[in-house]
Parts: sequence; C-alpha cells; structure tokens
Amino acid sequence: MFGSIGGPELVVIFIVALLIFGPRKLPELGRAVGRGLAEFRKAAADLKETLDTEVTRADPARPAALPAAPAKGTGEMAGGDDAGAPDDERR
Repeated sequence: MFGSIGGPELVVIFIVALLIFGPRKLPELGRAVGRGLAEFRKAAADLKETLDTEVTRADPARPAALPAAPAKGTGEMAGGDDAGAPDDERR
C-alpha cells in the first residue's frame, strides 16, 4: 500500500506529525487526509468508468473490460482491415 515505506518509517512520520501538530490536532488531520483520499479514489473510479464507457461507445465491438487483440493463429496483423494492402491503397 505504501510502497517502500515500512513500519519504522511510518513510526518516525507519526512522531514528527505528533510533534508538529500536537495530540489535539492529529485526529482532525487524520480525518481530513482520509476524506481527501476517499474523494480521490472516487474521482479516479469515476474517470475510469467514463473512459471505459467512451471507449465502448467509440468501438462497440470491443468489450468494456478487455483490450482488443487479434486472435492467435489467424495471421491477421494489427492495424485494421487494410493491414495487408500496399501503402498506396491505404491512403
């Protein structure tokens, strides 16, 4: 969750925060940080849902959760219907 921050580092951060903000402000600060993280997660989930919806709307053949990929063994190249056409025919 915190990446490379371990237990001892969290204890040091907590002690520094306690010295800076004091014992009365620390719970209030923790609640504010928690609310901010919750709002960020909600906004990120909304953005992901909107992007998935727009991608699905733009390409209805593509499933919402899976990226489009050519089937194995079909010999098709990525790039659309004219993937095997010479450059002059693509334009």
